[in-house]
Amino acid sequence: MAGAGLRAAARRWLPCRGHGGPRASSSTPSCPGCGPPGPGAHCPSAPRSAPAPAPAGGAEVSAHLWARYQDMRRLVHDLLPPEVCSLLNPAAIYANNEISLRDVEVYGFDYDYTLAQYADALHPEIFTAARDILIEHYKYPEGIRKYDYDPSFAIRGLHYDIQKSLLMKIDAFHYVQLGTAYRGLQPVPDEEVIDLYGGTQHIPLYQMSGFYGKGPSIKQFMDIFSLPEMALLSCVVDHFLGHGLEFDQAHLYKDVTDAIRDVHVKGLMYQWIERDMEKYILRGDETFAVLSRLVAHGKQLFLITNSPFSFVDKGMRHMVGPDWRQLFDVVIVQADKPSFFTDRRKPFRKLDEKGSLHWDRITSLEKGKIYRQGNLYDFLRLTEWRGPRVLYFGDHLYSDLADLMLRHGWRTGAIIPELEREIRIINTEQYMHSLTWQQALTGLLERMQTYQDAESQQVLAAWVKERQELRCITKALFNAQFGSIFRTFHNPTYFSRRLVRFSDLYMASLSCLLNYRVDFTFYPRRTPLQHEAPLWMDQLCTGCMKTPFLSDMAHIR
Repeated sequence: MAGAGLRAAARRWLPCRGHGGPRASSSTPSCPGCGPPGPGAHCPSAPRSAPAPAPAGGAEVSAHLWARYQDMRRLVHDLLPPEVCSLLNPAAIYANNEISLRDVEVYGFDYDYTLAQYADALHPEIFTAARDILIEHYKYPEGIRKYDYDPSFAIRGLHYDIQKSLLMKIDAFHYVQLGTAYRGLQPVPDEEVIDLYGGTQHIPLYQMSGFYGKGPSIKQFMDIFSLPEMALLSCVVDHFLGHGLEFDQAHLYKDVTDAIRDVHVKGLMYQWIERDMEKYILRGDETFAVLSRLVAHGKQLFLITNSPFSFVDKGMRHMVGPDWRQLFDVVIVQADKPSFFTDRRKPFRKLDEKGSLHWDRITSLEKGKIYRQGNLYDFLRLTEWRGPRVLYFGDHLYSDLADLMLRHGWRTGAIIPELEREIRIINTEQYMHSLTWQQALTGLLERMQTYQDAESQQVLAAWVKERQELRCITKALFNAQFGSIFRTFHNPTYFSRRLVRFSDLYMASLSCLLNYRVDFTFYPRRTPLQHEAPLWMDQLCTGCMKTPFLSDMAHIR
């Protein structure tokens, strides 16, 4: 029925042959979805003998604009019957690049958040342990202990300006999304953010942050383990500012980062997971199903992880069983990614069942054995697994995927657990109506800005205000502070830009592979470039071309 509703709306609003904008199915000569772009203008495909009367001015112009507004509201309502929601499948795999699994012979995997999906209950444990390390070992104020982990505060992909103590969301063009800059737990006014960066929202990341987003001036938080780190960093800054305590921003940042690192280095996280795998490890049976299916179809598998063997072994025994290593042709632990992909100096070392290192030189990588460290160049030499016949899955866009795609031509798959929740939000009626009306209102604003009289400017100002309110409402559906990890209003986030650049496929979990045949071909959807926009469904909503017809702009030029 959703398709029928869309087709019915489309019949009422057919594209003008002249410029791709809509026309009414009646004999009305102008485009009723947007009206004329200015006095005297007309739709090129309309009958010349019956031009639309232009409003004379003043109240008549204002009434004309509001009439177009109401027409658009009705059109958007007709375009979105209730059945149109829930179009996206959270268990689907999404393609940035065309890839046929028929051509993939070798599958590689990271371990944490790839083979092993962890419950969110792990995050407060990391936060609390690192907070207590700060207090007990780094002698931070006892008052910090009052802070608990807030899972709704931060999202993955944010940037942190170390010297300014600013946590913020940056888009694909290196601009801060206004309204998403926080110092501690408090929002920083837009005017202050712009002033801090010399009168602009633009952040020169090429000067302030390296390829892997690790500074020196700005750090990007890219992995899921960084969520408790961002929360703790914000809480500590909040305490110091709230109590008027002087502090060095760089020292505070390093101390918090080191405390989080200590949780991992000291093995605390490993201990929590090993004590209660049922609580912390999710979808273990689905991981087993994915691996078994690939092996049954003759695929070769390998594992490259930074985690220690004892931890990986216990987790894989829980998910797959005691013979899990028979599924893998190569197992590499404590690989030290991302330097594993770029540093040729570290040799492979063989481990025995107890985790003790062997001293013999490695001349081949044997099935059923465990190897430590090493480097990708020796891996390629010993396995001869090269190019697009290899598909590697990981959750960290930099540490897992970037070098493999850019330097070695492997196919890559990104595991993005947040995708499942974001798609469920996108599938809601509230989101669908809010976004569609926002797009339609944007089209109206663009088309009607040629009206320059005072009354028209008041109407347009009201529309601009409503559009901004809609954007804030849509943002808050995902996260009240920072919104979606994929969008900064109309632009993709910096995280999205990296996701598209470094992954052929992305999905919420590895189990999504079970929904596809092992010879399935993924075709990325042709999304519109801006100059292609008149060809797309968006124009049915906006009621016109994305930019005014050139002849209508002659008076401006």
